[in-house]
Amino acid sequence: MERQFGSFVFLSQSPLLLPPSPENIGRLERLLLHVFFPISAVDAEAAATEAGSIMLRSVASALHFENPERSEEDCSREARRVMDIFLASIPRLKELLSLDAQAGFEGDPAARSVREVVLCYPALRTLVMHRTAHLLFQENIPLVPRMMNEVMHSRTGIDIHPGAKIGESFFIDHGTGVVIGETSVIGNHVKLYQGVTLGALSIPKKGCGVLLEGAKRHPTLEDNVTVYANATILGDITVGHDSIIASSAWIKDDIPPCSMVIMQRPDVKVRPLRMS
Repeated sequence: MERQFGSFVFLSQSPLLLPPSPENIGRLERLLLHVFFPISAVDAEAAATEAGSIMLRSVASALHFENPERSEEDCSREARRVMDIFLASIPRLKELLSLDAQAGFEGDPAARSVREVVLCYPALRTLVMHRTAHLLFQENIPLVPRMMNEVMHSRTGIDIHPGAKIGESFFIDHGTGVVIGETSVIGNHVKLYQGVTLGALSIPKKGCGVLLEGAKRHPTLEDNVTVYANATILGDITVGHDSIIASSAWIKDDIPPCSMVIMQRPDVKVRPLRMS
């Protein structure tokens, strides 16, 4: 059996030794939206069944593809265990996403209803995938969480690593160009605008220049922080609770709670046009 992705060709005698299907991962966006914001009980049940089937196959494939020495039975058993965790987590995930949708409605005067936020806002759609992908990431599932979030990155322009920890009532206004790194920690009632980066200032390394996995290298935003458009916050620093970060700020040091960070007013010059 041969399957090609770009310039890579994978050879396998077993379907589980193939990577998860990008097409199937892409279908999860619509299905999970119906799971957490169902039109009807029947709709939710059907979506959960199909989403669970896709996730079960994808997780089993990812486990076996990354560890070919593991048996198919072992990978399938692990995939079923993770799916049981996902199914048990649906009520809590639904609660978190409902709070996100409410935060979007309350935080944007252009929003006419919570339903509009659910159906139209890219941030909410991205969070549906992210919160599910984060659960899989916490269970050490390879490939699938990253694929899920890269689907939303390509569709919305919002790039959230599945490792990022995000609290309740989170909202991203507009969203395009937002980047949230793997070890970012975001508290409750945090709001970001377009173009915000929560990035790494430098990448820690261990001996021989090898990158140090798992090191905290991205910011922590405490509760009730607002970050306006195109601000960049870098490194393992903390922005204290109830702080406001103004547009285009560049931050590399801790910010105390209840602070406002603003950029100096640029030197703007206005001169008349020469009319011919």
